[in-house]
Amino acid sequence: MPAPLAFVRQPVALAVTLFAASVQAQTAAPAADLAPVVISGRGFEQRAFDTPYSVDIVDADTLAKGGLLVNLSETLARVPGLTVANRSNYAQDLQINSRGFGARSSFGVRGIRLYTDGIPASMPDGSGQVSHFDLAGAQRIEVLRGPFSALYGNSSGGVISLFSAPVRERYLQLDGDVGDDGTRQVRATLQTPLSDTPGRGFDLRASVSKFETDGFRPQSQAERTLANVRLGWTGAQDTVAVQLNHIDQPADDPLGLTRAAFDADPYQTATVALPQDAPGQAGRFNTRKTVKQTQIGASWRHRFEAAGPLQESAVTAYTGTREVRQFQSIPPATQAAATSPGGVIDFERDYFGLDARLAFRWTLAGERRASLVVGAAHESAEDDRRGFRNFIGTGATQQLGVLGELRRDETNRVTTTDVYAQGELELSARWSATFGLRSGEVKFRSRDRYIVPGNGDDSGSTSDRYTNPVAALQFRATPTLNLYLSAGQGFESPTLNELAYRSSGSGFNSELKAQESTQVELGAKWRPAGTGLSVDAALFSAKTENEIGVLSNTGGRSVFQNVGDTTRRGAEVAAAWQISRALRSTLALTWLHATYDDSVGSVVAGNRIAGTSPRSAFAELAWRPLASERTELATEVLFRDKVAVNDANSDFAGAWSTVAVRAQHIIPLAGRSRVELLARVDNLFGREYAGSVIVNEGNSRFFEPGAPRTWLLSAKWRHAF
Repeated sequence: MPAPLAFVRQPVALAVTLFAASVQAQTAAPAADLAPVVISGRGFEQRAFDTPYSVDIVDADTLAKGGLLVNLSETLARVPGLTVANRSNYAQDLQINSRGFGARSSFGVRGIRLYTDGIPASMPDGSGQVSHFDLAGAQRIEVLRGPFSALYGNSSGGVISLFSAPVRERYLQLDGDVGDDGTRQVRATLQTPLSDTPGRGFDLRASVSKFETDGFRPQSQAERTLANVRLGWTGAQDTVAVQLNHIDQPADDPLGLTRAAFDADPYQTATVALPQDAPGQAGRFNTRKTVKQTQIGASWRHRFEAAGPLQESAVTAYTGTREVRQFQSIPPATQAAATSPGGVIDFERDYFGLDARLAFRWTLAGERRASLVVGAAHESAEDDRRGFRNFIGTGATQQLGVLGELRRDETNRVTTTDVYAQGELELSARWSATFGLRSGEVKFRSRDRYIVPGNGDDSGSTSDRYTNPVAALQFRATPTLNLYLSAGQGFESPTLNELAYRSSGSGFNSELKAQESTQVELGAKWRPAGTGLSVDAALFSAKTENEIGVLSNTGGRSVFQNVGDTTRRGAEVAAAWQISRALRSTLALTWLHATYDDSVGSVVAGNRIAGTSPRSAFAELAWRPLASERTELATEVLFRDKVAVNDANSDFAGAWSTVAVRAQHIIPLAGRSRVELLARVDNLFGREYAGSVIVNEGNSRFFEPGAPRTWLLSAKWRHAF
């Protein structure tokens, strides 16, 4: 491992130096202790400090300062071990990996479980999207990493959970944002208790937002309409919530750039992404994507009284539909092959799920306690998937970027059924043990309806069973220092897309195996009393068997293979310090060594796992110059080391660092109203860099440029009544 800060470039070094200096400073005002944070997992709530695993919480106040409240990348850079790369392309979801898990995804999210209020945003096969996350309505986001992620089931290399803010007061809020490149957004929120009894009866929260941007590259315009309604009811022993959300997001796709194009002008767009000026113009496909999703979910939590050890029950049920149509840049000549699925992806997905659990707690001799959560879950998703040519006609009358002839027609279904348990036993006043187990089965089935000469039947089915045990031992060295050791096994199945094609012939890719991992984590959490300081540190290691990688990616068919074993190991540090009433600082550092252990195809043993960064850092220094704490000025620094663009490690996106500054001010108005103002400048020094990469892109268009210097002005008016 290199020296702790040897890799940090000058802007990051400045911010880290400020943080380190502040730890040694003597301030006139006493530093306040950091407030304890309560998290909720598979059962009982507890402070993050008391958990024997790595978990970070990003609260609503931090989210609001990040910018538009549209992308998780605005604020999750402050979480060590987690990489959330903004592609600056709303036709593709964010690129997210947790300690290297999920890095292979060229679009969407893989290998990380996503939740909103307990409702999965990940499908049973492990693929997921975060485009419908309502960041403006969130109370907090929890990010779990390490062995205990496996308790969330298939493809849980990490967990990101959003929790909506509870309805405790009546208010109306109107938000407006304006920024560079035609960026604008409006949002309206209304929430109110519907009962005069505090903490009892019905409550309602409704919000709608409209976001638009022209983008900083040609063919990167996007819109997003997001609506959320939550109706809740709270009784003496029961809490019920029903949530409905809808998203409609059409977006152009500027695609990635080749190395030569990126070096020449990182803010250009590949010609193949642009629309035709007239019929017959070759090589312009008007690449774009439209997403629509509607989802409804309900949760019921019941607290038992005088029921012995049984404390509570919880049931969550949900159902939804998702429609996607994407126009790609595949040439007509390539689509002439009988096996080509065309240049337009079109599917309608119906999905549903159910999760039920019971929580128990016992009081033992010696004032010790024990707790246990047991539950079961079932998830199902069915895709009516079609593929079309992206052209009609020939020669001088040929139109590209339009819906053409049908080339794929099938129904795909995936289901998972799991049982799980998680318990904690206090062994003594200082020692406690935590254990868990999740066991289940994932089933895949595809029925092909497009069978023509040269394109055989791609129907098929497969299934995998898994059992993921986890365990941890925690030592409370002092009331302000916790040490822990945790270990567990994880499981990640291929996704439906990864199983769709085999290397030769027709049919399901039945040779593709699930990847399994063994993870170990050693950590410490320190909250020295009276200092306002918080430090979390962890060392981790994960050995994975049958890692899934790309075999070929041509003609619209991506074929995947197992590339042998891999190793991920590294270290994380997260620190925050309330230096004084006016000054606070935050620091997150990550070291990650993620490599292939075997040589398979283009993969060579010792190569870096594509899409992973070996070192990253985030630092923030915030100052509130006024005693009223209504004004805050801050600077943020972000660093990422170079990233391999493919399994062969034939090229890398270079290391980069950016600086952002922000100012926030709150203006009280007459009555119970106030205005919150926010100004941000991101990438202050105009750094040109690749913000993300499209892993193993078949046309070598790997590089997605990060945004240039951009500004944002936001205003929120809230009236309580």
